[in-house]
Amino acid sequence: MTKRLIIGRQREQNELMRLTNSGTSEFVAIYGRRRVGKTYLVKEFYGQQFTFYATGICRGDRASQLKCFHDALTEYGSGEMKSPKDWFEAFDRLKAVVSGSKKSRKVIFLDELPWMDTQKSNFTQALDLFWNKWCTSRTDIVLIVCGSAASWMVKNLIRSRGGLHNRLTCKIHLQPFTLSETNAFLLSKGIRWSKQAVAECYMAMGGIPFYLQHIDKSMSLAQNIDRMFFNPSALLEDEFANLYDSLFTHSEDYVKIVRALNSRKKGMTRDDIVAATRITNGGGLTRKLEELEQCGFIRKYTSVGNAKFIYQLMDFYTLFYYHFIHGGKDYDEDTWMHLQGQPRHAAWLGLSFERLCLAHAYEIKHALGISGIGTKTYALNTDGAQIDMVIERADNFVNLCEMKYGTSAYAITKSEWNKIRQRMDAARDKFPRKSVLLTMITSQGLKENEYSLNGIQKTLTIEDLF
Repeated sequence: MTKRLIIGRQREQNELMRLTNSGTSEFVAIYGRRRVGKTYLVKEFYGQQFTFYATGICRGDRASQLKCFHDALTEYGSGEMKSPKDWFEAFDRLKAVVSGSKKSRKVIFLDELPWMDTQKSNFTQALDLFWNKWCTSRTDIVLIVCGSAASWMVKNLIRSRGGLHNRLTCKIHLQPFTLSETNAFLLSKGIRWSKQAVAECYMAMGGIPFYLQHIDKSMSLAQNIDRMFFNPSALLEDEFANLYDSLFTHSEDYVKIVRALNSRKKGMTRDDIVAATRITNGGGLTRKLEELEQCGFIRKYTSVGNAKFIYQLMDFYTLFYYHFIHGGKDYDEDTWMHLQGQPRHAAWLGLSFERLCLAHAYEIKHALGISGIGTKTYALNTDGAQIDMVIERADNFVNLCEMKYGTSAYAITKSEWNKIRQRMDAARDKFPRKSVLLTMITSQGLKENEYSLNGIQKTLTIEDLF
């Protein structure tokens, strides 16, 4: 098989290779947010050498979905026939196409699977029969299904209660690029930015390959953000609505949740969300929160000493949207250029940098030399402030992580040092049998003074997040 260069995704590529060589039939679901690169990964990994490939049509009805599937069947050798009358006939014809293939391993790729499942189409029943009765009787099938509609993928495949319950042999949740992968992707496009610029790019767009693909290497970061977000007919002008509509059925409630979470930096309990959104507190809310978490839009965490879960908005694009785009009709073509250095821009950088560190907890643990130690990560609420990252270690130490963003080396003031000491004391109260270590994570390092040299066990910078 011929593969082109795939940036990052090494774990996912290893998993696909294992499944391809397993010697038994495999049923793989790949899911993740819109434009994260699901289709690209599968097509490039297999060099588009499929035994069969078909994709659903956005908002297509049953007839158009079947017609599209029929066209794919014809392309892959089913002969000149009429479009199948239903999905049972469609999958029967797929069996014939696969059976006629001389390939030792038959890779079937059904892309945008949720779109195929139109109302009263019996699509999932036909898929169930195809896999459970036919594919499992063979040892040469790799059935890969993919979709951005997270609510459908979770309900009908990952947590199915019907015929497809526990039938997946592998699920791959494709995450956005990390900072390191983002930098590698930009370098592959001939874009050589400083780590600071790459980090700010990430804080605006997240590690979403589609967004990164459209960066113009002849422009600065600020010029690119203006062009992609704020210029007339900008590429991402309607991205927010399209993003949530494509991922979630009846997306209004999901948007209510993320809008409410955007208003509270430290996050909200479930009761807080109910009060803010007026969404009924029941199974429906549980499912929506789970799906938002599955897609990486929010995280669920606990605070030291508090049993209640807290939900916090984590998606970088959504945070950027609510800070700078939502309700802003008076922007000009140089909006981002004009915001540079303004308090509004600085406040967003500080908030997003904290999220950036949380999203790269693995890299932080590696930089601290504790990636091989069992850890638990919490938040810590004190009377003065919240610490978003407290790493409890199995070796009886605790890292209290203070995250600070600045355009130059961060200087700890006397008042700030007093607050840090209060937080350290609070952490020692919460972990009385463990040693508490102070870790400073800054964008440009620390400025040496009497406070930076007193009691800080480790200092990390943006470089360590890569």
